Amino acid sequence: MSLVSLVKIRKEAEIKKGITDALDLTQYKLPTNIKNIVIKPNLCYYWDYTTGQTTDPKFVAALIDLIRERTTPTVDISIVESDASAMKCKYAFKMLGYEKLAADYKVKLVNLSQDPYETAQVTAGKQSFNLMIPKTIQKADLKINVPKIKYTMENIKLTCALKNIYGCNPYPKKYRYHSRLGEAIVAINKALKFDLHIIDGNIVSGIQPCRLGLVMASVDPVAIDAAAAEIAGINPKTIKYLQLAKNEGLGNTTYIPKGEPINQFKKGYPKKNIKNKLMNNAYTLVIRAGLGKRLGLE
Repeated sequence: MSLVSLVKIRKEAEIKKGITDALDLTQYKLPTNIKNIVIKPNLCYYWDYTTGQTTDPKFVAALIDLIRERTTPTVDISIVESDASAMKCKYAFKMLGYEKLAADYKVKLVNLSQDPYETAQVTAGKQSFNLMIPKTIQKADLKINVPKIKYTMENIKLTCALKNIYGCNPYPKKYRYHSRLGEAIVAINKALKFDLHIIDGNIVSGIQPCRLGLVMASVDPVAIDAAAAEIAGINPKTIKYLQLAKNEGLGNTTYIPKGEPINQFKKGYPKKNIKNKLMNNAYTLVIRAGLGKRLGLE
């Protein structure tokens, strides 16, 4: 079983300590001989961090401070994201505070949809995918995933660590994978294996955004997703792509929790946002009807 840490923070000033404690609880030590690092936040749309939908740039800033303290101040850091059907990185980076973060902390912003890439044939379950593998991620000595915990559209139920790596797919029209989305998530994680997963659960979305004050960490994306599912009130056994990820060797659905009791966060997690679910379903129907370009969503 894999270690998954759960740390409580009570204010933004404690974010860095929360990340530090989360890593220490999992006995993870940042390598000291690395030259370049990739950080993948969740920037799924133009909602800012106060909605609980996207990773707080202050959370990433605290992580960068910790990385530089524990490795070297000159380590090369890139924050990566890719274009999507309804989001362009050039706007998201600016609107969500990442351009300012990059300038203040002297880090790079990389749009993976404009990055050189190689192709790889990857299977997951009974599906085969020809995937674009960005070179910025390939060349990184350390890859860190910084997702959010969210209910999501259709039948995959949960967006967290594994789903956030799906955003590393440089192909912008990702809706084309939605008919086999679970297998696509697993395939991309097989092709792009990240070393560390740190959840920004300070503010979470639901019927309304609320401050949960949670930081989680694990080297196992399947285990941390299983724990996140429990916090969100979802039985991990009902998440098909999570079970597929386990079967494909990406991690364990059983885990050893370290730190605060998981029930503390489960009780505080907001109920499902029915409005957002309806909006997601409507968006999917629009795309499938071929109206995306006409409405400016592609």
